[in-house]
Amino acid sequence: MKPIGDMINNVVKKRNLGNFSLLQKEVLQDKDVQTFLKENASHLNKAIVANSMANLYEFYTQKKNANHVMDGYQPELFLNGRVIDVRYKPTAEKISHDREKLTKEHLELIDLPKKLHNVRLSQLDLTAERSEAFGLIQKFLLDYKKDIHQRGLFLTGDFGVGKTYLLAGLANYVAAMSKNVVFLHVPTFISGLSRHFEDNSLQKEINKVAESDLLILDDIGAETLSQWSRDDVLGVILQARMDNVLPTFFSSNLSMDDLEEHFKETKNSIDAVKAGRLMQRVRFLAKEVVVDGENRRIQE
Repeated sequence: MKPIGDMINNVVKKRNLGNFSLLQKEVLQDKDVQTFLKENASHLNKAIVANSMANLYEFYTQKKNANHVMDGYQPELFLNGRVIDVRYKPTAEKISHDREKLTKEHLELIDLPKKLHNVRLSQLDLTAERSEAFGLIQKFLLDYKKDIHQRGLFLTGDFGVGKTYLLAGLANYVAAMSKNVVFLHVPTFISGLSRHFEDNSLQKEINKVAESDLLILDDIGAETLSQWSRDDVLGVILQARMDNVLPTFFSSNLSMDDLEEHFKETKNSIDAVKAGRLMQRVRFLAKEVVVDGENRRIQE
């Protein structure tokens, strides 16, 4: 080993890296360095190790006392031709943080609690009552990765069985794929439409919802409709999504048949024809799935 020691000592002195004996003891005997040398023994020789001492020293010191400029990254050794080199890869914490940031940037919650940003499909309690809906969501995601033009789901069931949380998990998953997701609470959205008249932003709001990569309409059927909000807002949004085959999901306490009855009656009239037309769009866009179970709202 003495010839190697002499060569390394010259490198250390030339590059002002400190005391060679300390390097040999602490750097070459570092467990991560030792693991790398053993794993790549067939590709290494004395000259390569000697010529790589500066990089091994950088790896060792960055691992022990990371430079704040490199926050979020960790050093990694790799063979670069005839020298052992150092590169920096993001830490698990940074990858997770960046994914969370990306998800929040691509998911817009309208009139829904911000805590839904934190819902993940992998963390949801999978019960027998949720299994069919969960399985269909997983199938949707597999198909969506191949072709974004997929049919969504219409989750129907009693209050508090977890429909919104299932859809929140879906929303965050798709948003993490850098797709623009709009998730809105229909009753509050409809009742708040008048505020867009003040700044002439209504058409922009409707376009944003209609054109999003993925749209989730939560609690549809609980809203109070006028002919205008039914035909010129919901109708326009759903028509645009049907025309462009954009995935659309719904949650409701009503079945599809009951929702059609709800759509018939507005504040000033009853119109079965227009309700039927609106439901044709809903049925084209989504498959009806019943979600049963106990009221879990307090638990979740």
